[in-house]
Amino acid sequence: MNEPGRLSNLVARLTGRWTLQRLAEVEEKVVKFGRAEREELASQRQAIDRLASSVASRASAAAVHELQRRMEDLQQSFAHQDRAFAEAFERARVLDEQGTDDRRFARRIGELLRHDRPIVVGPWTGEVGFELLYWVPFVRWVVNTYGLAPERLLVVSRGGVKGWYGDLATRYADVFSYFTPDEFRAATEDAKKQRLVGKFDTVVLKRVLEAHNLGRADLLHPGMMYRLFMPFWRQIASISRVEQYATYSRIEPIDDPVLRGLPDKYVAARFYFSGCFPETPANRAHVESIIGAISREVPVVLLNTPFAVDDHRDVSATGGGVHTVDAAHMTPERNLAVQTAVIARAQAFVGTYGGYSYLAPFCGVPSLAFYSAQTYKVHHLHAAQHVFERLGDARLVPLDVAGFPLVRLALSQTLAGTAR
Repeated sequence: MNEPGRLSNLVARLTGRWTLQRLAEVEEKVVKFGRAEREELASQRQAIDRLASSVASRASAAAVHELQRRMEDLQQSFAHQDRAFAEAFERARVLDEQGTDDRRFARRIGELLRHDRPIVVGPWTGEVGFELLYWVPFVRWVVNTYGLAPERLLVVSRGGVKGWYGDLATRYADVFSYFTPDEFRAATEDAKKQRLVGKFDTVVLKRVLEAHNLGRADLLHPGMMYRLFMPFWRQIASISRVEQYATYSRIEPIDDPVLRGLPDKYVAARFYFSGCFPETPANRAHVESIIGAISREVPVVLLNTPFAVDDHRDVSATGGGVHTVDAAHMTPERNLAVQTAVIARAQAFVGTYGGYSYLAPFCGVPSLAFYSAQTYKVHHLHAAQHVFERLGDARLVPLDVAGFPLVRLALSQTLAGTAR
């Protein structure tokens, strides 16, 4: 598209003209559909009138049966029409909301560009998977699109994930520098999704601003992303809604001291109990079986942490080929940085399906993610697989643990070749 065309599209979006055009198109389709439905209903009413006349004159059983069938068809047609109108108006409402959110976001970015005050990015206190798949790409898109200088940005997250943001910001602050894991878990257990600037966000921001002597600063909060991506998460819009505001990139590996004590070749693993992998004797046995099968072919490095920041509990495994990370390395302020470094150097990752299984493909490492109950949101999985396919060869493969015996032979052969 040429520059005038792009400018016209941008103006249309910012002024709302694009939304009005889309609404007009939807309204026209609804009107056409309604006209066709009314014509069909009129035809059915005429047929019913003829049948009613026939019943009145002959009262035959066949005519009565035909009348009943026609009445059922009419009722179904009314129900279909109601659903179609409801869906059309819901989509029109969503389009209107998207346009409003787009314009609100454009105004907010405009405010950030009018001066050079520091910008706090975050604080991110939510799930690992959402940070990797949505938040970091959103921040990268904002920085790249609007040319925000890295010197202005201060990223606030947890677990030492500065490397996830690459060179987007020159400064990083970790929530675990100000709160213990227990305090963090208590403050975030009821609000995993940061749709608004919550009470805990406010406390974190106050401590970060004081610690860095920032004074007055602007805020790029996750709530902006949540409003823009919500149509996709509600499965009303396609993945293109996310891609409109996201730029994806690999996570560059770092040389962490923890790597010096690990085997040259290994598989990284982290199993924990969750909604899609509940704590049951069978699942404990599955973990032992999976880790045991892999460790007989190639060393396995467990990424379990000595603390908990949410309701997930790690599953342990033992064996001759199983290694663990020294707890001295796995501090709250660095635990995700350590796990990232270990995964990035691994031949593969195996573990529970969830956010940690997304980390491996972002590092260019294939991931086998196990579940026993399909309680997860499938559209997040499809979005992740779509992104990983674009980034390169590393894939995320979800597997039901019940089917592990069927793939054990192939897995053993693959890992045996990896170990050589």
